[in-house]
Amino acid sequence: MDSNTLTPDVLRELRTPRPYPAVSLTMPTHRRDPHNEEDAVRLRNLLAEAGHRLEADPEVDRRTRAAVKSRLGRAVADIDPRSTLDGLLILADAEEYRIWYLPREVPERVVLSDTYLTRNLVAATAQSRPYWVLGVAADRATLWSGSGESLHEHRGDGFPMSPPKESWDVEREERIGDTPSTFSDEETRRFLRSVDGAVGTVLSRRPRPLHLVGLAPALALLGEAGNAATHAAAGRLVKGGLAGGPAPVLRKEIGPVVEDHARREKNEVLTRLDEAKGRRTFAAGLDEVWESVREKRADLVALEERYRRTVRICDGHLVPVSDETATWPDVRDDIVDELVEAALDGGAEVVFLPDDALAGHDRIAAVLRY
Repeated sequence: MDSNTLTPDVLRELRTPRPYPAVSLTMPTHRRDPHNEEDAVRLRNLLAEAGHRLEADPEVDRRTRAAVKSRLGRAVADIDPRSTLDGLLILADAEEYRIWYLPREVPERVVLSDTYLTRNLVAATAQSRPYWVLGVAADRATLWSGSGESLHEHRGDGFPMSPPKESWDVEREERIGDTPSTFSDEETRRFLRSVDGAVGTVLSRRPRPLHLVGLAPALALLGEAGNAATHAAAGRLVKGGLAGGPAPVLRKEIGPVVEDHARREKNEVLTRLDEAKGRRTFAAGLDEVWESVREKRADLVALEERYRRTVRICDGHLVPVSDETATWPDVRDDIVDELVEAALDGGAEVVFLPDDALAGHDRIAAVLRY
């Protein structure tokens, strides 16, 4: 599975305490050959390190140790090199294992705890900018989940949707050729109202930008029949025949709409940061933003996509770490991902911007609530 499938329910389940040890393995990976061979070697070494840690841990009995090592071995065997992105996360305990391909580089590490490590997964999900696509027609509505370069149909929450068959008057269609595509039938309006309500329910649980796809009459009628859920759509593609996909075609067609929204979002974020400076509700630099996030004062956190820092926590502040001091106590090599997770947990909006967009603010900045 990948970070595009991370839902609040899944995240809540991953954070649930479980019998010790819950093992989390993270490592950077490469999307293309020839570096995939390097990834395989690194993964074997990481698996060996996990095995040594389990063998040396007095809190892990023999049966549990064997079960966890078995799950880790099965996870490694199930990894698909064709699916690798920029990072890999393996989660395993005595009962299960999970594999996540992450569109964000992660540090190489092995963690044994009573919960899974989620910060890298949460940050990768935020960076991938997930979005929804609603395809509408008079007689069909589909919902698609997009993230980065992937797009797949969301089957659940009532989708795909079709109006009740009895709502169409077959004799009338034969008599006057009136088909659902005319978008003039009251049944069609009721159907689109139900579509709008279903989308609103999905957005309330999993907020993301929503893009609409359909013919102009369908989108117009949806606007008339719907409420804020579809009125606040981030983008629109006026084109028919896409409600049923296929996913690669829909992804190609919706791509420019998604990119346009990303450009507008970048400009809006930079404007909000400038306005915050004038109101003195602004923080910049890793240490300042970290402090505001810990105090839950951050309303918006903006950072560059490739921004990474290894630090040491000293008296509540973040001190940059050099290669020579990287083995000191309290060193955090994924502090940015940890900050992103904490910001989202605190109710802040997190936006990733292109590299150099925040060069004047040490690559990271925040708008504060007070």
